[in-house]
Amino acid sequence: MKASAFVYPWDVNGDPEAGARIAALGVRQATLASAYHSTRALTPRHPRHRVVTAEHAAVLYPPDTRWEGRELRPYPAGDWAPGDAYGEAAAALADAGLEVHTWVVLAHNSRLGAEHPDTSVVNAYGDRYPWAPCIAQPATRAYLVDLAAEAAVRPGAQGTELESLGWYGFAHLHAHDKTAGIGLGDAGQYLMALCFCPTCREGYGEQGLDAGELAVAVRAALEPVWRGAPSDGGWAGVGKLLGEANATATRAWRDERARTLQETAVAAVRAAAPADFQVLLHADPESYHCGANAGVDPGHILSVADGVVVPCTGGAGLLTPFAEQARAGAVLAANFTVVSGMGGRPGALAPDAERARGLGATELRLYHAGLASEGDLVAVREGLAAL
Repeated sequence: MKASAFVYPWDVNGDPEAGARIAALGVRQATLASAYHSTRALTPRHPRHRVVTAEHAAVLYPPDTRWEGRELRPYPAGDWAPGDAYGEAAAALADAGLEVHTWVVLAHNSRLGAEHPDTSVVNAYGDRYPWAPCIAQPATRAYLVDLAAEAAVRPGAQGTELESLGWYGFAHLHAHDKTAGIGLGDAGQYLMALCFCPTCREGYGEQGLDAGELAVAVRAALEPVWRGAPSDGGWAGVGKLLGEANATATRAWRDERARTLQETAVAAVRAAAPADFQVLLHADPESYHCGANAGVDPGHILSVADGVVVPCTGGAGLLTPFAEQARAGAVLAANFTVVSGMGGRPGALAPDAERARGLGATELRLYHAGLASEGDLVAVREGLAAL
């Protein structure tokens, strides 16, 4: 199975051994961040630093002139990824014999929400989520489509992996989070993700709903959850809490906005890319789910993109709905965390990958070559060799 390791430019730039070390894992590809959200990351082997703080979401290359005069535009990186950090790292990885694909984070940008609060998802209580751009808003959609095309099609890249190309919701790894006191479950997360910005309020109206009444219904549905009642049951739980008609109408609006954004963004990438450029989405097979792995309809997304990257660290079951809809040649990449300290199981990579292959996986993704300890990397090398 072809395997690719995720990596940041700051893992590579300034470390002359990085490219060869990643190639020695037994991977054929590096999936290199070209547009990424804010983060604080360890670099345990870098000769010049141990901690990199990316202060805000940024592009890791110099943006081009398409953004001139536009209110919504990507932010350049600071000293954590100066200049064309992506291009420098990509060249080093290619020199080590690796295919390089871009890794593009889209609808996840706290600085955008802080500087342009009207772009953010607004929940039924009126709270804004600055990390979550509302993907229904026309200006935000135009920004995301152009960012996808620019950040995906970097010089020398042979493909891209688009992350968070869909709705983002309440769940968000954030500094000093204090949000785990209530178990929202899938149903509660959906209700907390419903957006009530002006665009979405109009969208609910198109589905026959009164947005004000819907917000009241969402708050009433969540009240037992705040008191400690369990919120579970997946999509059926949403219908139970909100009412079937309300649930169906909200999902119809949100699914349509996500599907058409995905179609438009992938088309823009293809228009900007050379022939045979591969386009994959980080995806979850339940379209009402939110987050980095965008909720999608498996059959639809596999008719739009060349394949998907599917989270499999906790088990590879999410592959099955995609495998049932996959056409010949579709890429189903099983994504495994290989950092022990982040819940990964690098020592079990070979059997985990075999189970994923049995469920339809055609490739592997390994998160994350720059963050893993030396012991984790040894286990990855051994696991890939066993495969």
